[in-house]
Amino acid sequence: MNKEILTVVELVSNEKSIPRKKIFEALEIAIATATKKKYNQDIDVRVNINQKTGDFDTFRRWLVVERVVQPTLEITLEAARFEDSEVELGHYIECQIRSIQFDRIATQTAKQVIFQKVREAERDVVVQQFSKKNGEILSGTVKKISKDSVIFEVGHNAEAMIVKEKMLPREIFRINDRIKGVLQEIRRDISRGPQLIVDRTSDKMLTELFRMEVPEIYERIVEIKVVVRDPGIRSKIAVFTNDKRVDPVGACVGIRGSRVQAVSNELCGERIDVILWNENLTQFTINAMAPAEVSSIIVDEERYTVDVTVEEKNLAQAIGRNGQNVKLASKLLKDHQDDDRWELNIMTDKGISHKNQNFEKNLNISKNPIN
Repeated sequence: MNKEILTVVELVSNEKSIPRKKIFEALEIAIATATKKKYNQDIDVRVNINQKTGDFDTFRRWLVVERVVQPTLEITLEAARFEDSEVELGHYIECQIRSIQFDRIATQTAKQVIFQKVREAERDVVVQQFSKKNGEILSGTVKKISKDSVIFEVGHNAEAMIVKEKMLPREIFRINDRIKGVLQEIRRDISRGPQLIVDRTSDKMLTELFRMEVPEIYERIVEIKVVVRDPGIRSKIAVFTNDKRVDPVGACVGIRGSRVQAVSNELCGERIDVILWNENLTQFTINAMAPAEVSSIIVDEERYTVDVTVEEKNLAQAIGRNGQNVKLASKLLKDHQDDDRWELNIMTDKGISHKNQNFEKNLNISKNPIN
């Protein structure tokens, strides 16, 4: 019994949480690599370890080919069939050779291969653990900051990265800061291992933060129907429930605005309007314009337009700073209809009156044909 091999397997398996099978495979490759170094020519070696006793057998092998290019590694089909009449192209012919003793050089080579395989196995574990978390929020501690990205630890020997384009405007991170982001994708990098790419600007980020903060959303009592954002600046979220006992907007806002404020704080003070979803386009548009009050609304389904009228004093609020309110309301309208052709127009009572006067004037002209 080779107790040294069994001891190595148990130690590495327990310390790194890697299956014993993976460690044995790494050891077989390591011993094969060490064996090759004992020869003065390039040969192919296979090692088979008895996983119960730790004893191992070593085999030299040749690939069966039509024409030999590398004599130390290949053999023709005709020659191979002297050894095995049923062998085919692409198979291997093997013969057992003397196994090496674990001297200092062999042990060092084995360690290098084992560590490499352990790293590969650890990376596979990371991919398996986080592939199920795609679209979910990852949180961790900032470990490294560069000009274009921030890297933070998320546990399980894994790191996540957020690039500058996926950060909110003007936000600054420092080493050891806590950070959250939605897992967007897992990139495989041969040298650095899998990279967890996260995003703080997506609509999904806002959705998941509300899911964490509002039990009614987590328990699916309240449903988020649509989210639109100007990341880090302003956003609107439309919510709905079939439970008449629950106020979906109030549940999301929280007592004295505590819940929506917690989400806003995570997003650098992003202003969040929580509105009630309604299947009726007219009512939904009125809700989407909040906090501005709507005086009247005209929906033209043939032209895909919605004309909203507000009082002169409410015009600035309806449009919003840099047009944010009307832009987000317009996005909500398009999402509600699932059609980008829809347009939202804002005008004042005075403006609509002037528009009607022009319309009536045009009608009068049409009634008096030129002789």
